[in-house]
Order: sequence, then structure tokens, then C-alpha cells
Amino acid sequence: MAPSTPSSHRPRKKRIGEPITSNGTVTTDPSTKQDKPAFPLAAFFWPAKGTGLSQWILLPIILMIVFLFRWTTAMWPYSGMQKPPMHGDFEAQRHWMELTIHLPVSHWYFHNLDWWGLDYPPLTAYHSWVLGQIGWLVEPNWFELYLSRGLDDAGLKVFMRATVVVSEYLVYVPAAVFCVRQLAKLHNINNWESSIALTALLMQPATLIVDHGHFQYNTVMLGLTLATIASMLAGRPLWSCVFFVGALGFKQMALFYAPAVAAYLAGVCLFPRIQPLRFFGLAIVTLASFAVLVLPLILGTAYDAYRNVPLPSDAALPPLLTMIPFDLSEKAWYYPYVVQLAQAVHRIFPFSRGLFEDKVANIWCAVHCSGIHKLHQYDSALLSRAALALTLTSIVPPCALLLFFPKREVILPTFAATAWGFFLCSYQVHEKNVLLPLLPMTLLLAREGGMKPAIRAWVGYANILACWTMFPLLKRDELRIPYFVLTGLWAYLLGLPPLNISAYMISGGDGGLHIPSKAIHIGTYIAMVAWHFGEAFVPPPENKPDIWVVANVCVGAAGFGLCYLWCLWQAVQVSGLLGRKTEVVKKMQ
Repeated sequence: MAPSTPSSHRPRKKRIGEPITSNGTVTTDPSTKQDKPAFPLAAFFWPAKGTGLSQWILLPIILMIVFLFRWTTAMWPYSGMQKPPMHGDFEAQRHWMELTIHLPVSHWYFHNLDWWGLDYPPLTAYHSWVLGQIGWLVEPNWFELYLSRGLDDAGLKVFMRATVVVSEYLVYVPAAVFCVRQLAKLHNINNWESSIALTALLMQPATLIVDHGHFQYNTVMLGLTLATIASMLAGRPLWSCVFFVGALGFKQMALFYAPAVAAYLAGVCLFPRIQPLRFFGLAIVTLASFAVLVLPLILGTAYDAYRNVPLPSDAALPPLLTMIPFDLSEKAWYYPYVVQLAQAVHRIFPFSRGLFEDKVANIWCAVHCSGIHKLHQYDSALLSRAALALTLTSIVPPCALLLFFPKREVILPTFAATAWGFFLCSYQVHEKNVLLPLLPMTLLLAREGGMKPAIRAWVGYANILACWTMFPLLKRDELRIPYFVLTGLWAYLLGLPPLNISAYMISGGDGGLHIPSKAIHIGTYIAMVAWHFGEAFVPPPENKPDIWVVANVCVGAAGFGLCYLWCLWQAVQVSGLLGRKTEVVKKMQ
């Protein structure tokens, strides 16, 4: 009998140590001494605990459930629905699809700037072109140039809502799954608890309400950011460069994360030893990614130049070209490309719009609207420099931590603190920008100890406060019911006020909040509930018609300031700067 040949199968390597059995999702009943779920979302997953249920069974269930909430939210009105003359963000996104499929590429950033002119980076334009081509095949009347403005057709609403869901499930959802799994691997967390954290992330109420209610494609940019973070956690800095350039190329507000990304990539090149080859590799990949990003715009401009396609008759040269100390010849071969790039930069970074447009819960708006100090008396150039100085002051501490301590445990809190610094102090901040600090802060739920009451309480506090500060915007869009349902449901599932207070019943020594934090949180929740009653039933004085909105801004800005400080403190704790390391860091070394 011939001897058997050895099998080529190699068993999968086991993780070092046993997976953590409780990340804060399980508590012990003192009377029966039996384990029980610590909050309702854990109770929802309780039947799967200890069953060895495959992630390929849990994951489809999660994705189907969160899809239902997205599509139900999409049934409600959207920004600008039946509200002339401009018809809101829905019309802006539809119009960009219309202009990209009908006009030459060289016209995209010049066309009819008074009617939702394109003011996002090139990847948004390419995304709009793809969706516009699909929409044109479905129903051409939805995207007729000049003839379909302000269209509120029911079929168009279904199509546009579907494009948000599909884009999210192609980019955001896979990136979220990959990122949560990387955190589970890093912190040795079992599949059951990482599934709970993933559900909490995908059910984040602010993201659902803004993208699927108000109408945006923020999750494409946020998904590319998640891929960036996941690549960093996986030790793949080159891929993190590619994904982050994609995030910047889709929405310029990804710049909120840029200093933290730069700090981490510089840190891994400098510590524990200087690695020049890694630095040059990162630089080359970043430049190549930007080149690929603008290549379709450049090629389209070259094709239009070859066909002698002129710019629109009402087009003005970008202001940036007037700052060049020499004259550009219109006959130079490079002239059309310089004009296109300068116009794109001019549209993407609108410094001429002022410090803030609408009321937003950041420092500048709170100071101005509350009457502490009126800012309109100052020149816009001075205000922009002041915003830059204050923003730099707020982001230097977290970015310095990430530069000198480029550990994977430091990434999430420093990303959150940097984004909070931008939101609170930067120039031209919108209500929807609050999604950026919320993303890395909510990801803290997926790390070791992330589901314990203290972390859940702070993460929940930031998310619920963010939804509350957006209520004036959502009220204009007739999204009150989705706001109350989604925010209340998320708060209840995570054991948070106003529908559940289990996260606040644990003492500080057992992973709960300390008394000062409890007092601040409960006081803020009481203020939010009181504000809703006042806004609904108490008319504002005639001489102060915006008093409720101003109160919303001031309370929100104060709460977000505390969130910034908390995230910064979390980063300091895990960095080892204080001469001692937390239990999480000790286990990782």
C-alpha cells in the first residue's frame, strides 16, 4: 500500500489569547448571579451569544435590518421638496447629474453658478456622471438640461433615494465591516460583541437622517474614511493614502481628518526609527492618487481643447489667476488646464461666503448669535485668519500625540478630537459637518471596553446632542418624526436617556461615569427635552424671533466642546504620555 501524501492544508492560525468574553455588553444579576445583557441592543443579539453563529449569518441579518430603517427614512420628505425657488440639496444633487451628462467636462465647474453650481471635488462629479447616465436610461425627463429643475416626481424620488442606498452599500457598509473587524482583531473581541458595535455604527441616527432623510451622499466620503482608518489599523499605510485621497476627492470636508492622517503617516515614518523609504513611498502613492483623481478632468479638458469648445459665455476667470504675478497667455498649451484646476479650487473652497452661513453649533456662531460679541463688525479676511489660528490651536494637541505616539490605539480618539476641533473652530462649517467627528467617536464602541457604560454614555451623548442641534434644519425639511424615532430608538438600544438610563446606573469604579460627568450629561438631556417643549409650545418674543435656535446653538457648542476635551483625554490616556499605560495598551504590548 502506497504511503499517503501529506495534506497541503494548513490550519488557520489562532489568535493569541482567548477572545474577550465581555466588552461591557454583559452584566451579572446580583440576585440570581446569572449573566444578562447590559442594554437592549445586547439583548437583541442575546440568542446568538455562545452559539458559535457564523459571521456570515449575523452579517446579512444586520444589513437587512439597517436597510429597512434606511428605506423607511427615505419615504419622508427631502431637502427642498416642493420649496421653490432653489429646492434644496436634492435638486443640487440631481442638477449635478444633469449637467455632467449633458455638458462638456470643461464646463462642469463653470456652468450656471447661480443654480447649484458644482462646488464639490472631482470624484463627486464622476459619481454624479455615473448616476446621471443610469438615470437617463431609466427616465430621460428627470435629467433634461434646463427643463427638469425643481422636479418633484415620485419616480425621481425613488431613483434618487435608491442611489444613496446603493452608494452606501457599495462603499460605506463594506468599509464599516472591515474597520470593525480590524478593531476586533486588534483588541481580541469576539464576533458576537463586534456585531453589536457594527449595528450601533450602522444605525447612527445622524447619518441616517442626513443622508436618507435630508438627502446627501456623505456616506461615500465617510466610507472612504473608514477604509483609511481600517488600513491604518491593519498596518497598510500605503492603502490608507489611496483611500484618504478618495475621501478628499469626494467631499472637501474630509479635510477635517487631514491633519490627523498626516500626523499618523509622518509618525510611522519617524518612530521608532526614521524610515526614509517609507516616507518616499507614501509621498509617491499620495501624489499618484491625486493624479489619478484629476486625470478624467484633465483628459476631458484636453478633448474639449482639441474640439475648440469655448467656455460658457458668462464664464469669468477664476480669481486665483489674478493673484499670479505674471500674465498667462491664452495661446499657451497649458492655459485650459490651469484655468480648469484654478476654477475647481475656487469652487471647492468658497472663502468668500463668510465665517458661517446658517446657524451652527460651533464657537463662532455661538459667540455671535448669543450676543457675547458681534463678529460682523470685522473684516472677513481677519475672521478667516482668526478661524485658522483657533483651529490650529485646537488640532495641534491631538495631532502631536499621534505624531509622537503613532500607535493604533491612539488613532480613533485623535481623529475624533481633530474633527471636533475643526467643527468648533473652523471656517464655513455646516450643521451636517458634525458627522465627521461622530464617525471615529462612535467607532470607540468597537474597541476593548467600548461598550462599558462610560464610553457608551459619552458616545451616545455626542450622537444625541448632534441630532438635536440639527433639529432646526430637519424641521424645515419636515423630518420631525424620523428625528424623534431614530434618535429615540438608538438611545434606547444603547441604554441612554431620555428613554433608558441604564448606562448611568453604574458607578465610576465599575466602568461607569463619575458624578461630574453624570451631572453634565443629565443636565444637558434635561435642557434638550425642555427646549423641545419650549420650541413647540412657547412662541418666541417679537424682538428675538430666533431665541430657540440661538439656545440650541449655545447648548450644542458647549456640549461639543466637552466632547472634544473627552476625546483628547482618551487619546492622552492610551498614548502613554502620562508615564503609565492603560490596561488596553498593556495587553497590546
